[in-house]
Amino acid sequence: MFSKSLALAALLFATPVLAEGDGPGPNLVIEVSGAANGEVVIDLNPDIAPKAVAQIVALAKAGAYDNVVFHRVIDGFMAQTGDVQYGKKGGDMSQAGTGGSTMPNLPAEFSKVPFERGVVGMARASDPNSANSQFFIMFAPGDFLNGQYTVVGKVIKGMDVVDQIKRGDGQNGEVSDPDVMTKVTVQQ
Repeated sequence: MFSKSLALAALLFATPVLAEGDGPGPNLVIEVSGAANGEVVIDLNPDIAPKAVAQIVALAKAGAYDNVVFHRVIDGFMAQTGDVQYGKKGGDMSQAGTGGSTMPNLPAEFSKVPFERGVVGMARASDPNSANSQFFIMFAPGDFLNGQYTVVGKVIKGMDVVDQIKRGDGQNGEVSDPDVMTKVTVQQ
């Protein structure tokens, strides 16, 4: 009896406890500061977008996402970030949202996963194969994006933080004095 209890306890403590809705990961952990302050955890899904997830993970591990702003935020739609080329806080923000990274653009990895509240997708230009480093988090469902943009994961913790991200005041949701991803890490 003692050995079974000890074995069960060892198993429970050795198995990581996952947040509700957490898949196998990896998880992208984002520290947000500005109007919104707190932690956002995104469960990335390599089963539906292996190339995009691998690129996000590589950029996060290299520290490329640290101090990148939420440059485009549209109330009732989404918050966009991830421009590691032109979106660093303190830099010239006139081109924020037009850049990517030194890594190659990604092929589209469209899936049947719908764009619902909390879903994270890859931002891109008009070419479906132009996603690179930028991504967006949905505030609300956006069925018109289904099958048109690559889904990479979903927020499993901190949607209340996402809801507080400063909204844009520009024509296309551009944000003056935007909130920032101060630190982005990966948990396997």
